[in-house]
Amino acid sequence: MKLYCFGESGNAYKAALTLALSGAEWEPVYVDLFNGETRSPAFRALNVMGEVPVLVDGDLVLSQSGVIQDYVSSKTGKLGGKSAAERREVLRWVFFDNHKVSGQAGTLRYNMNFLPETKRNADVNAYYLMRLTSALKVLDAALVGKEWLATDAPTIADLACCGYLYYPEPFGFDRKQFPHIDRWLDRIAALPGWKYPYDLMPGSPADRA
Repeated sequence: MKLYCFGESGNAYKAALTLALSGAEWEPVYVDLFNGETRSPAFRALNVMGEVPVLVDGDLVLSQSGVIQDYVSSKTGKLGGKSAAERREVLRWVFFDNHKVSGQAGTLRYNMNFLPETKRNADVNAYYLMRLTSALKVLDAALVGKEWLATDAPTIADLACCGYLYYPEPFGFDRKQFPHIDRWLDRIAALPGWKYPYDLMPGSPADRA
């Protein structure tokens, strides 16, 4: 399988981490977002949405991180829960992440670190930080007395919700403010095959600097 991605993308990281921790055979294909590759006709032919991640497995082409995570976990039989009820709980948290966590964290991190300073809006960023903090409070509370979010073992629910939380760039997230998230991130990082985003996928701010 080939994953079209770049290191700065937290959404791509969720897919890459799922591939890595499931033991699947895969390779990353670097997409140069910052020089406009996702807007090129060639990439739009691959994904009309013009964004990463994109997974190619033979003739199958998938976009959207949650769909890719679901596919990889179904194909490998790992990270997906042991029953239909567990699977629904896993997907509940994947959808929560996509709408409530990553939707805020990704935009806020981009605005604070990659958007030109003249285009940054403090009021907009404060709004996103408020939304992100509210979501992280829900996540932190859900981890009280639990090692993993959805089941008694790690699943794609955990790998979705952690997608942006390992990045070093500042975006208002302080692990010390969320003790249960803090311990959970350490547990995920201890799993065999885990790597930081810039070690798992090609492309980083240092490369562009």
